[in-house]
Amino acid sequence: MPRLKVLVAIVRRTVQLTARARGNGHSKTLEEVVEEQAGDHGADSVYEMSAKDALDELAGRGIILRDLERGLVDFPSRSSNGRAVLLCWQAGEDDLGWWHLPEDGFAGRRPLPLPPEL
Repeated sequence: MPRLKVLVAIVRRTVQLTARARGNGHSKTLEEVVEEQAGDHGADSVYEMSAKDALDELAGRGIILRDLERGLVDFPSRSSNGRAVLLCWQAGEDDLGWWHLPEDGFAGRRPLPLPPEL
């Protein structure tokens, strides 16, 4: 499965698990969802993983989950001049096409490619 498809599946699974846990009018945090599923093991695919498995998979790939409701994630990267930047993707986008400086957050998103002077 190409990398973006794996990312989409992992983020979607995490969103689904949290939405299900919040179902019935409960307002659970992602941490509470993870605690409830702490004993779950043996997922065969990204579509069957628990919230903890999904978060561990994202973290293992260096991906930062910023907003679970929107499926917003950042990928730490560097410009050609060595400046720290974050590549940014959210659920519903077809491709990884945005970046921002760490201090600017989502509001500072700009389309790729990175400017050469950065």
